[in-house]
Amino acid sequence: MTPHRGFIRFQESELHYSRAGQGTVSLLLFHGFGQSSEVFLQHAKVLGEIYTVYAFDLFFHGNSVWPMREAIEKPDWQIIMDTFLQQEGIDRFEVGGFSLGGKFALTTLEFFAPRIDRLILLAPDGIKTSFWYSLATYPIATRALFRSMILKPGRLHALVVLLRQLHLVDNGILRFAEHQMNTEEKRRRVYYSWVYFRHLKFNVKKVADQLNQNGIPLVLITGRFDKIITTANMKPFAGSVKNSQLLELEAGHNDLISKAVGLLVRPADDTQKR
Repeated sequence: MTPHRGFIRFQESELHYSRAGQGTVSLLLFHGFGQSSEVFLQHAKVLGEIYTVYAFDLFFHGNSVWPMREAIEKPDWQIIMDTFLQQEGIDRFEVGGFSLGGKFALTTLEFFAPRIDRLILLAPDGIKTSFWYSLATYPIATRALFRSMILKPGRLHALVVLLRQLHLVDNGILRFAEHQMNTEEKRRRVYYSWVYFRHLKFNVKKVADQLNQNGIPLVLITGRFDKIITTANMKPFAGSVKNSQLLELEAGHNDLISKAVGLLVRPADDTQKR
């Protein structure tokens, strides 16, 4: 199955996406940090009978480009997605996001809730922001410090050693961070994602209200061994949504998509009702 590929151009940015599958339900999917649309396209055979899958490359990933003059604002994303929906002739759709992609799924919900039939979140960023993410993105002084670590990885290593010695952060999280920042390219991507996506923030109560008011089912999937996005941190949000499923799988953060993909497929008779 060869996917169709396209771009949405907004000012100087380009958002790349791929379309695969022959299903009657449109499913928009946003990947996690360090991935690309390919992480979902490899499962198109499973999803493609029920869905037409639209998998996006987030900015600074895959073939998507953000000009890096200003942080992306929510109204920018509204224009980009409205252009995409018109270009593809999509009226109603389901939307899902994994990890960092959760921010983009939630921003899409914020503007297009009346057209969304289901929200699928896999260990999503954006529900509970970590202290370290806030520290790295908001105060100008610490933002400069984190930026300096891109070119001077010795500083990053020293910070990780200190955090490990003081037991301030779970060791599994530190190992994840070391893996995600072990090359200059990865460190730049981390920094750009932190800084240029920093305005994609959410009031969790308002998100739940929007889901409830529009009758949108929520499927929230976590991994039992995930140290990054934990089930415990997702429970309050899931509990505030009337029509929600919180599913915990025998998985860590990195293998959650492969273990969850079968759960994304609704029965054909269920999708036909909508």
